[in-house]
Amino acid sequence: MTITRFSNAYLNSLTQAAHESPRRRQSRTIHITTDDPCQRLFNAIEMDSYVRPHRHKNDPKVETLFAIRGRFHLVTFTEQGEIEEVIPFHSEKHEASNDSGVGVEIQVGTWHTIIATEPHSILLEVKAGPFNLELSKEPAPWSPAEETEEGQIYLAQLKKRIGLC
Repeated sequence: MTITRFSNAYLNSLTQAAHESPRRRQSRTIHITTDDPCQRLFNAIEMDSYVRPHRHKNDPKVETLFAIRGRFHLVTFTEQGEIEEVIPFHSEKHEASNDSGVGVEIQVGTWHTIIATEPHSILLEVKAGPFNLELSKEPAPWSPAEETEEGQIYLAQLKKRIGLC
């Protein structure tokens, strides 16, 4: 029997890779293959990483996110791209009196993005398998592409609109 340990060194190497990445985030799968019935991955996200708003409708699966390190805001949107809801969540280290929680579950077809609000933040993402790259994410047509100047401007405006700046 093999045990995989997710030590501080393992998590630190992931946040270092995110810090050095042009996208300012880095994922690392835990599952063995894309055919596994339960897809699991760590996703290290820096505060200036723009995760393009998207939904999971073409490959309809619920997505569950847990904060392993740091703080996050899940932002959901209407079909037209208006902010619908902002849900903060964070690792247990940041337990707050408002009980904002350590994770979120995103229902199929919900337009959403994730914003890290603390350096070196890490999510654990869980979703049913198998994984199909072509169908997994539908980018929001009203949002700019990732790794563009427009995407960074959109992220800055979004942060301002939800009170993070």
